[in-house]
Amino acid sequence: MPHHVRERIEAQEVQSLSPFARRSAESRGRQRAEPPDPVRTAFQRDRDRVLHSKSFRRLKHKTQVFISPEGDHYRTRMTHTLEVSQIARTVGRALRLNEDLIEAIALAHDLGHPPFGHAGESALDAAICELDDPIAAVGFRHYEQSLRVVDVLEDLNLTQEVREGIAGHSKGRNDLRETEGEPGGSLEAAVVRICDRIAYLNHDLDDALRAGIIGEVPAIARPFGETHSDRIGGMVEDLIVASYDRPEIRVSPEVLAGLNDLKEWLFEHVYTRYPAVYPEIDKAKALVRALFQRYAANPEELPEGYAGARGAVDYVAGMTDRFAMETFLRLTMPESWRRPRG
Repeated sequence: MPHHVRERIEAQEVQSLSPFARRSAESRGRQRAEPPDPVRTAFQRDRDRVLHSKSFRRLKHKTQVFISPEGDHYRTRMTHTLEVSQIARTVGRALRLNEDLIEAIALAHDLGHPPFGHAGESALDAAICELDDPIAAVGFRHYEQSLRVVDVLEDLNLTQEVREGIAGHSKGRNDLRETEGEPGGSLEAAVVRICDRIAYLNHDLDDALRAGIIGEVPAIARPFGETHSDRIGGMVEDLIVASYDRPEIRVSPEVLAGLNDLKEWLFEHVYTRYPAVYPEIDKAKALVRALFQRYAANPEELPEGYAGARGAVDYVAGMTDRFAMETFLRLTMPESWRRPRG
């Protein structure tokens, strides 16, 4: 195979991408310099490194919102990630942005999520803040842990553009703004940021209906469309039209207000109501808390490569739901009690 494949792709980016897009050949590089790949651009390599990482594979057994649901069709952290990637790539292609950069950020954006979704995140943050250790001042934020995963735990040596997109993807409960993105950040990162919100608003609504948390699509969501597909399609189309050939990523004022209102509705009627309806969520939080406290107090029990309070954070945050439950049982219950009885 000729060794000018990457150069040809980079030349095509110069010709075909928007003047506001990030081009692979103009990347600010990696924390450690590496020779370029003969076939793949820098952002393609980042995407592949994330996709082949152990942390990415573990996402399939991590909760999105609903813990241990009875049914095969609820979202996991991995399916959420794939939905974000698909939506963001659709937007990126329409706006002539760098799809490889978008995909790399989208696939990596939730690598640092602990077991049991946001319930696990809040439990881990609370437990860390109680420590008599410098790490207590930092707490736990999944986006910061995602960056630590790619920088330290997996040592993927990603480009600065992907790292910045990972670090700036989350808005928490904050409203979307008229224009999105961090100052000086890429439009590709801003696309992932908004598409993350579009994805979870729609799939969490869908899963809440499936779980019986709500009985019907709320009136606040119906202006976006009658079906799940229609709602995503309408939001995406508005995002593309409002951002086309502009140096910023935005949605129309009407859709912006609707997205923010729908987000608040979900917090009030789903995210805060779910623990009251399904008390297992408190059990999951107690489990994460107990695991962290155990390893923080007994760091000698951590596997090789993990040390101290920081190691306890990394180890517990990296667990899948299933492994966290198995580890908790192993640490807290006699083996004979864990065996199935005849």
